[in-house]
Amino acid sequence: MEAEPPLYPVAGAAGPQGDEDRLGVPDGPEAPLDELVGAYPSYNEEEEERRYYRRKRLGVLKNVLAASAGGMLTYGVYLGLLQMQLILHYDETYREVKYGDMGLPDIDSKMLMGINVTPIAALLYTPVLIRFFGTKWMMFLAVGIYALFVSTNYWERYYTLVPSAVTLGMAIVPLWASMGNYITRMAQKYYEYSHYKEQDEQGPQQRPPRGSHAPYLLVFQAIFYSFFHLSFACAQLPMIYFLNHYLYDLNHTLYNVQNCGTNSQGILLGFNKTVLRTLPRSRNLIVVESVLMAVAFVAMLLVLGLCGAAYRPTEEIDLRSVGWGNIFQLPFKHVRDFRLRHLLPFFIYSGFEVLFACTGLALGYGVCSVGLERLAYLLVAYSLGASASSALGLLGLWLPRPVPLVAGAGLHLLLTLSLFFWAPKPRTLQHIWILYTVAVLWGVGSALNKTGISTLLGILYEDKERQDFIFTIYHWWQAVAIFTVYLGSSLPMKAKLTVLLVTLVASAASYLCMEQKLRRGVVPRQPRIPRPQHKVRGYRYLEEDNSDESDADGGGGGRGDCAEEAGPLAGPRPGPEPAGLSRRPCPYEQAQGGDGPEEQ
Repeated sequence: MEAEPPLYPVAGAAGPQGDEDRLGVPDGPEAPLDELVGAYPSYNEEEEERRYYRRKRLGVLKNVLAASAGGMLTYGVYLGLLQMQLILHYDETYREVKYGDMGLPDIDSKMLMGINVTPIAALLYTPVLIRFFGTKWMMFLAVGIYALFVSTNYWERYYTLVPSAVTLGMAIVPLWASMGNYITRMAQKYYEYSHYKEQDEQGPQQRPPRGSHAPYLLVFQAIFYSFFHLSFACAQLPMIYFLNHYLYDLNHTLYNVQNCGTNSQGILLGFNKTVLRTLPRSRNLIVVESVLMAVAFVAMLLVLGLCGAAYRPTEEIDLRSVGWGNIFQLPFKHVRDFRLRHLLPFFIYSGFEVLFACTGLALGYGVCSVGLERLAYLLVAYSLGASASSALGLLGLWLPRPVPLVAGAGLHLLLTLSLFFWAPKPRTLQHIWILYTVAVLWGVGSALNKTGISTLLGILYEDKERQDFIFTIYHWWQAVAIFTVYLGSSLPMKAKLTVLLVTLVASAASYLCMEQKLRRGVVPRQPRIPRPQHKVRGYRYLEEDNSDESDADGGGGGRGDCAEEAGPLAGPRPGPEPAGLSRRPCPYEQAQGGDGPEEQ
């Protein structure tokens, strides 16, 4: 009698189907171990590495687009709300009916003072805030402050508008400094992910060649400023789709205006005190402000959810560990660098020209002659011209470095000289095509200016330890220029054009002098970045290739062998070490729990 086969096959025994499974792999004790726990048969390490770094590069592009879109929405909401608010508060009937004797003009003047004056102190705290929060979180915090300013307009009172305006003024320089630093870091990371094989061959501590990230920086800055200049067009949407329906035409608002253009003085002297034909209902205003608030919230989500970190966690720790006193002092010490001193006039002109486009050109030449109802379309023309022309910054890939920046200055020089001799007549539409042409061309010059300066700073200062200081100095001088324009808003137009022209010529001459010095090989004087001083112990110091040594300090190899604590001399020091005198243990020895050579 034959034994019945078991219900389940016995492990290690050959079943009735034979000693191989359906995949052809032997079963039982003869099964090869490599087939079970080894690498995947078709695994291609080089292909997987290529796919990994391709995902990394796509992540960098996502970061650049998210930061650019977030900056565009934030600045567009801020400008659109401020413009609509100032027009409504300017109308005499609106103030009396809606707010009585609350003193809206006084509140508006203090609000503008808070926005323009507070950034003067930004040089004292911006680097500290960026190092404390990190670049990405500083961007997120600043965008949140812009959203806070939007939210206070639901209840327009002194104790809501003025404090929020002061807080907004404090966030202006940190936001744009961290944005500039972020875009530059993304270009450097994209280079690392594109040339990962070269990085592996050179070693993790070897710096890439100087200027190697410049092509990617040109592309990323062109993308960023294309989005940024679109914010001026986005800011006009509330005017076009809402406020323009309530405005008087130019025959009413410009009835008492006598001089425009180069013959004007101040801002719209003689402009009618009533500009609203009918008063907008409070319900409609709340709907518009709610839409703006929602857009500001979307900008916050873009920065929070889609923007990755600019630095690795260990790099963030290293940047903070140089000491808060050093972080506070380093922006001032960088003024020793002759390159920054030569670029200061361009920083100031960069603030002058964008304010002149929004006030002098748009109001003194545009609204003064063709009416308030066409203000939005003039600024849209400027915005579209600047956004499209930001791609001209890519000419730096083929042309010498000074060409785009000097070309933008030359275009603004021709336009400024032309505006000196042009005084359009009030309430005349025959020359409106000239206004649109000037607005577009001024936008072209602005785009070349902004992309050229930001790209130049990213190329001249490649060290990640310096970039936040450099962009802080740049945007602080822009804020100083904007404050100067705010103080001189009542000057005649000829005086404004003269200041603009002198600053422009000085900027171009100073920049060309800087380039000449660099061609002669003059070495700039840069302040030394202190070495990170860590007060913590942790596993990260056990790594042989440590990131604690900054790129600016140079040197190959990590800190695991305590080489950097031994000073400039390599190898043992001559002579015996004095008794009782011991050096401070390096981080590797701290992590091991020892006290240096004394524990041998």
